[in-house]
Amino acid sequence: MTTNFALPEEATEMTALYVRAMNSGDVEAVLSLYTEDAVSVWDPEKPISGEEHERAVREFMAQKPVMRAEVKESYVTGDTTLLVVDWSFDVPGSETLTGTGLDVLRRGEDGKWRYAIDNPFGDN
Repeated sequence: MTTNFALPEEATEMTALYVRAMNSGDVEAVLSLYTEDAVSVWDPEKPISGEEHERAVREFMAQKPVMRAEVKESYVTGDTTLLVVDWSFDVPGSETLTGTGLDVLRRGEDGKWRYAIDNPFGDN
């Protein structure tokens, strides 16, 4: 794991960490923020996980996007958290992407939070 991007012990810190990791261009740091069985719903018709998710992250980050995000709501119960996040990506040579995401985080046995479900278009 990238040491500059240590996983948080507070779930509400995850969005800021994700933005920092994404904007640094550190693909490994971004990937470390997900559980091994995480699901990303970047296309509602085709949720992805595993190697497909890793490949998609690498391809997207190769475009050098700049992310901004703000947590609008957070709900923590036990080892599960739901975050509602307004986000935007400025992608060089492309249009700005925006949305309201629904992120489900899970606290691991190590006490650290990771993304279990990443649904950036949760408001659709």
